[in-house]
Amino acid sequence: MENFAGKTVFITGGSSGIGLSIAKLLSGQGANIAIFARNRMRLEEAMKEIEQSKKRHGQRFAWYQCDVSDNAQVKKVFTQALRQFDWCDILINCAGRAYPKYFEDISYKQFEETMKINLFGIWNTCSFLVPHMKQKGGYIVNTSSLAGLVGVFGYSDYSASKFAIVGFSEVLRSELKRYNITVSVLCPPDTDTPGFEVENRTKPDETKEISKSARVMSPDEVAQALLKGMKKKKFIILANFDSKLTWIAKRYAPWLVEAVMLSQIKKVQKKKGTSK
Repeated sequence: MENFAGKTVFITGGSSGIGLSIAKLLSGQGANIAIFARNRMRLEEAMKEIEQSKKRHGQRFAWYQCDVSDNAQVKKVFTQALRQFDWCDILINCAGRAYPKYFEDISYKQFEETMKINLFGIWNTCSFLVPHMKQKGGYIVNTSSLAGLVGVFGYSDYSASKFAIVGFSEVLRSELKRYNITVSVLCPPDTDTPGFEVENRTKPDETKEISKSARVMSPDEVAQALLKGMKKKKFIILANFDSKLTWIAKRYAPWLVEAVMLSQIKKVQKKKGTSK
């Protein structure tokens, strides 16, 4: 996709973090923006920032309160959005959550909620918009994570949902290509968002040790990497060099990635006296 000016973009999770940065960046390139999230107050504040970033007169903006994990709600709210904007050229799914814990400490309820928001939320929006996009083509971006390419200690529910997003998107990319619909997956590393702050409250010590060596990116950096990848129609979009290096190592030398992570895990467990 060479030019975003005049395109209508629907962004879930658009009230904060990566979703908000993407919305502002696209607004600055002349796109019409609709954001979807659960918190009304955050939506209102985010829309002010997005409108301030606009490139030209005549751009259209709107926010919608919506829980993407609720299929019926997605159908209702997205129908309203399509009536207001007439069309959706680009769907960017950024809504997600993570509460890292040891596997034994993750309840069935947490696992279910993680799947509903991270995975089912994407299925809900895609299943609604794909029939519309098939008429004229479009672009879909599903946000996974670097933890959707490499299993990370403490993220058993989160990694499961994010790995599933990669597989789902790969199938979707293959099936929708004939309708001129491109599908990409954004796989950011640790990013300085409100959600990341929440993650740090429950991270096991081993997870913190693994994360310590990686640079935390800003949401704006991730947004810029996404648009660059979209222009090239890449499938897997990685936000920095370290992420690309990790992914390559995981594909061609998985034993090396495992060995590095295991050494970091054992270092913490030795200090705690739990190493075996």
